[in-house]
Amino acid sequence: MLVLKFGGTSVGTPEAIGKLINIVRDPEHAGRVRVAVASAFSGMTDGLIAVSRRAADGDGAYIVQVEAMRKRHLETAVAFLSGTDREAAVSHIDKTFAELIRTLDGIAILGELSKRTQDVVMSFGERLSAFLLAQICTASGIPAAFLDTRSLVKTDDRYGKARFLTAETFSNIRSFFLALGEEKPVLQIASGFIGATAEGHTTTLGRGGSDLTAAIFAAALDAEAVEIWTDVDGIMTADPRLVKNAFTIETISSIEAMELSHFGAKVLYAPTIKPAFEKGIPIWIRNTFNPAGGGTRISNDAVPSSYPIRGISSMHHVALVRIQGSGMVGVAGFSSRLFGTLARKGINIILITQSSSEYSICFAVLPEDVGSAERAIGEEFDREIGSAAIDPPVTEQDCSIIAVVGSRMKSTSGIAGKVFHALGRNGVNVIAIAQGSSELNISAVISRQDEAKALNAIHEAFFLSGIRSVNLFLVGIGHIGGTLVDQIAAQQEVLANEFKIRINLVGVANSRNMIFSEEGLDPKTVKARLKGSLTELPFDLPGFIAQMKAMNLPNMAFCDCTASEAVAAQYALILQSAIPIVTPNKKANSGSYEYYKTLTAYSRDRGIPYLYETTVGAGLPVISSLRDLFLAGDTVRRIEAVVSGTLSFIFNNYDGSKPFSALVREAKAKGYTEPDPRDDLNAMDAARKALILARECGLSLEFSAVAIEPILPPACFEAPDVEAFFTELEKADGDFEKRRVQAAADGKVLRYVVIVEEGSARLSLRAEPAGSPFRSLVDSDNIVVITTDRYSTLPMVIKGPGAGAQVTAGGIFADIVRIARTLV
Repeated sequence: MLVLKFGGTSVGTPEAIGKLINIVRDPEHAGRVRVAVASAFSGMTDGLIAVSRRAADGDGAYIVQVEAMRKRHLETAVAFLSGTDREAAVSHIDKTFAELIRTLDGIAILGELSKRTQDVVMSFGERLSAFLLAQICTASGIPAAFLDTRSLVKTDDRYGKARFLTAETFSNIRSFFLALGEEKPVLQIASGFIGATAEGHTTTLGRGGSDLTAAIFAAALDAEAVEIWTDVDGIMTADPRLVKNAFTIETISSIEAMELSHFGAKVLYAPTIKPAFEKGIPIWIRNTFNPAGGGTRISNDAVPSSYPIRGISSMHHVALVRIQGSGMVGVAGFSSRLFGTLARKGINIILITQSSSEYSICFAVLPEDVGSAERAIGEEFDREIGSAAIDPPVTEQDCSIIAVVGSRMKSTSGIAGKVFHALGRNGVNVIAIAQGSSELNISAVISRQDEAKALNAIHEAFFLSGIRSVNLFLVGIGHIGGTLVDQIAAQQEVLANEFKIRINLVGVANSRNMIFSEEGLDPKTVKARLKGSLTELPFDLPGFIAQMKAMNLPNMAFCDCTASEAVAAQYALILQSAIPIVTPNKKANSGSYEYYKTLTAYSRDRGIPYLYETTVGAGLPVISSLRDLFLAGDTVRRIEAVVSGTLSFIFNNYDGSKPFSALVREAKAKGYTEPDPRDDLNAMDAARKALILARECGLSLEFSAVAIEPILPPACFEAPDVEAFFTELEKADGDFEKRRVQAAADGKVLRYVVIVEEGSARLSLRAEPAGSPFRSLVDSDNIVVITTDRYSTLPMVIKGPGAGAQVTAGGIFADIVRIARTLV
């Protein structure tokens, strides 16, 4: 024998009721269902609360709202019933709503709404839906009768949250069904949520009351199972409204379900489980709109989860109250006094945690209970607060609780570490922690604004089979940034399928426009969207950063593909928001030494990645190699490098066959230089790279300390435009040729080299002898030669393309993937 319960959405429309009828008479249920518990139509309970409050406030508009409710029930009756059945149903509905109006009129006259009267008003929802459903079932060929549960479910007089009286209720139910007999049993459509006191006063069972009604009937009748039919496929691994990757849990233990439901799992309410749990009766959560779905089975004998945890839940809005002071330490009975006084005021404590020093206790309550809790504590501990033995209570508002639940936590090490790594990595501050000795639940109190991010971060860490997602915000869609977007588009599917890494482009900006999407932007079309008119957001750097922070997604990363000092100046703010940074922009690391140290130290101390491999050598592993040498205990004695692709091309090809000025023109024509070649030939870019290398070697240098040997004569920089510059450069061809010839006479060639050694950094135009690694350079290659204590006889040489959009974007892409790897 089965007991079914249909929630508000399952009876809220004619379409839903049609599906309900099909469920009751399908082969799985036909002849097996003895009781079906009905909730009020969806939205009806909230509506009844609203009209009762309007009546108490003297607002006569409650009559209009009640008429809309009546019309809704009449329309449902008309959709299914005809003839005398329809007439009888319409008559009953009209009489019931007339009774409701009389009750509301009484409230309006008195101008007062007691909890007892509120329960009477709320009871109309379930009474109407259960009656109507019984008539519809009978008309559909399923013999059924309306059962007003107030005659059977007996409760205490705690109106609004009444507790059912087990012995009396079970006895009433058993006697009722015994009197009905077993021959040709009629399906009883029972009103959920409501009961009555011994004096016959209507009560409601509080949140989840209809589920509890079903569990009560199942326990009293020793049912095989309870099936709760709702609008979701079962209990999910997390709230699907906040975690899009959440999926249905097939089976779960009663204790695990109680833990999840206590902390906000909306499908089930913890007290619902208790009557069935005590009788060992399984409860199924199933979807009225997808009856073929398996649903979730809750039982005492659930098989262990294949995952380390069973699910994650949260309470969206709580307040944390903290009491502390030396007067608590070693004082027996303090906790008893504290929680005793709160209990006497009817304040429910959601979570408790105490420091081992006994210096402080904090507990979580609903926000509406904060004032009562503070007053109760003030009254109980007036003497201690007055003598400063303890401090007055301190309350933190706008908190959420996240709870990680699973029976396997007891036998699996590292669960807590994984939870708090996921939170810390995403900048989620944990205010308080609680874990029971049963090890079924790890709970953490966090800021309410971080709830969704925390749930997603933990869910991904435990349930997505090693998949690591990065939600990427990209500023700069020029040559390099645009190439990066193309590379993401080409590699996105391969990374996801073969390496379990997802790069989600969620925010993109160029110098004019910006676009955001939590669902992810298509990298194949985003460049066209930014150029077109499909975006209504003009680019604003503070606005871009504010929106990125407001989206507050898990596993965010910021990528700067500009050369902007303004963007680089925001790095500290971004890192402080626990958002990793990937950048080829040299401005931050070659600006003030203090800013460089601030960024790198914050990244190191807080574990927030700040990756800038491509600031020197494009895609070459220069920065990471230096870092590895230091980590391994080696000491860098000297770095010699060619780090400018432009200067490398010019001097690699300066063999006397062309004048120096002609080679510069050729480099400009091939795109190796900026539109004004002086921006490369002033060696500022190479000097910035030299400074970064020096700082990576531990030198506390400012940019002004980098010695730069000029390549061009002053007249070239004084020229008013590019053509005038080339005119001046041609005048200097003779001087360049004289220097080249002099070097060639000694068997040497000219190279513009960065040198970092003995606490200094400089750039020099040197004549390189035969056998020099710098003579092996081709085209625009870069080379970095590192001499260390271990690489002394034969230095470490890193060589390859040091410029170009493809290799630079590839290096940036590799840094983004490194961020994903830190999520493990």
